[in-house]
Amino acid sequence: MGILEREILENSLQSWLIAVGISLGTILVLLFIKRILKMRLAKLIKKSKSPLDDYLLPLLSQTRWFSILAGGLMVGLFALDLPEDIHTWSFRIIQIIFALQVGFWGTGMISLYIERRVDSKIQEDNAEDATTLDALGLIVKIALWSVLALIILDNLNVEVSSLVASLGIGGIAVALAAQNILGDLFASLSITLDKPFVIGDFVMVDDFEGDVEDIGLKSTRIRSLSGEELIFSNTDLLNSRIRNYKRLEKRRISFNIGVIYGTPVEKLKKIPEMIENIISPLEHAEFDRAHFKTLSDFSLDFSVVYHVLDPAYSVYLDIQQTINLEIYQQFEKEGIEFAYPTQTVIVESEE
Repeated sequence: MGILEREILENSLQSWLIAVGISLGTILVLLFIKRILKMRLAKLIKKSKSPLDDYLLPLLSQTRWFSILAGGLMVGLFALDLPEDIHTWSFRIIQIIFALQVGFWGTGMISLYIERRVDSKIQEDNAEDATTLDALGLIVKIALWSVLALIILDNLNVEVSSLVASLGIGGIAVALAAQNILGDLFASLSITLDKPFVIGDFVMVDDFEGDVEDIGLKSTRIRSLSGEELIFSNTDLLNSRIRNYKRLEKRRISFNIGVIYGTPVEKLKKIPEMIENIISPLEHAEFDRAHFKTLSDFSLDFSVVYHVLDPAYSVYLDIQQTINLEIYQQFEKEGIEFAYPTQTVIVESEE
């Protein structure tokens, strides 16, 4: 008996070599097809205006090497006459690999779709929908992998119904052991549904402030004005006092001006009208009032209130700077002096 006729698992060595050759040939063909398709699709996407084409290349890129290997092995197994148990378990393992591949395809497609929709919503200045889409994408991914996990377990002859029942009992113990994590998870759901802030909002939490960059399952990430990333647990955020400046429609600005005692009454009467004439013509500014309010210890105080109609902080600073310069210039022109802390000491001599 020649060496090629020796049997291994009820198949001759020659049959095994043929099966290996078929498997290797299939793998090479699949790799070649994948490469050709990627090149063709890249050219097609540049010419085509259909959004559907944009998903084909990322989908092909999500095809993992172990899936191609499993495909080659499956074709090679058809050339062998294996024992029933080995044949059954071989195909089950291959089916599990294909189920994982479906999961990677699905995750990639969901991520790409959500990413493009979120970018579109942010460009449309609709960050609330962008935040909701981001959360829904995560939920769909969890649902997809949960279904695939049940399929894999069922393929392994695991009693899925009894497993689900036991998970329900064990879930209570897990919930007690992971209260903080589950608290953050439900807090994330609350943020997504209630929308106290969304991605892109400028918020202030206690003494920290910045732009919301990401709302995750456990934490929210905020980019501070100085550049570092601030990470807050979702539970802490909901228990904090949050100021959302993105939803600020207009700012109410109040400030005081003090002039010295001895300023003539005629000039005091001019000051409210003078301030109104300075603020009213300014763009994005709405004058409210200006009054002679208080006789302080060392100054005659005027209270001024106006509104900035643009929520941007830089716009407010520009307007306030213009007002301050104009007031200083007008007071200098009218000979009105600003007050500062002074003290007059009267010394009586005894003669």
